[in-house]
Amino acid sequence: MTEHRDRLFDRPGAVGDFVFDAAVAQVFPDMISRSVPGYAAIVNMIGLLTRQHAQPGSRLYDLGCSLGAASLAMAEGLAHDDCEIVAVDNAPAMLERARQHAANAPRPIRFVEGDIRDQPIERASVVVLNFTLQFLPREDRGALLRRIREGLLPGGILILSEKIAGETPEEDAVLTEMHHAFKRRQGYSELEIAQKRAALERVLLPEPLSLHRQRLREAGFARADLWFQCFNFASILARA
Repeated sequence: MTEHRDRLFDRPGAVGDFVFDAAVAQVFPDMISRSVPGYAAIVNMIGLLTRQHAQPGSRLYDLGCSLGAASLAMAEGLAHDDCEIVAVDNAPAMLERARQHAANAPRPIRFVEGDIRDQPIERASVVVLNFTLQFLPREDRGALLRRIREGLLPGGILILSEKIAGETPEEDAVLTEMHHAFKRRQGYSELEIAQKRAALERVLLPEPLSLHRQRLREAGFARADLWFQCFNFASILARA
């Protein structure tokens, strides 16, 4: 399976709404590693958190699984043989490559094509939303978190990773500039940075960390702890 360097936005005029199509699927590993600081560390720690929190006989969900990196981390971290890993995504091109990536996974992963807002969450001990919630309409986010909370077993966890907005316009500007500096260091040009930002601005809707914590409390989670942040990318561990 061939994957390529991300050059999707290196031509003038290459701007439309960002979609997870075949072109994105082909370059996604390079795109995500060069665009999201700390992505590899987050994925690795999902494996560790799975080992700590997965319960025998439970289900583990990767909602918005893209190419299945978090699903594979859960499969590698899982210490129980009687758990089921369910990976859900609505993009056929991403799921096709996810299935290929998972061909040699240490444990089976059940891939489901569908809208994560319609996915039943049952007997779950670990649920992952790895840079997924940010793509949902804001009015749908609370309902999804409530369904996840209702489907979690006592002691279950949600790992919520998101691109975040600053708490003030000034903080947001600082975080955005640091992120752009990171992308320049990764070899992206000013044209690529500007065009990808334009492509994402109507489909990726970041929110402040305080709003994420408030929404998790309102959904019924007992606590929500920030365990990772690099610039405007963060991950929260929410406990049932």
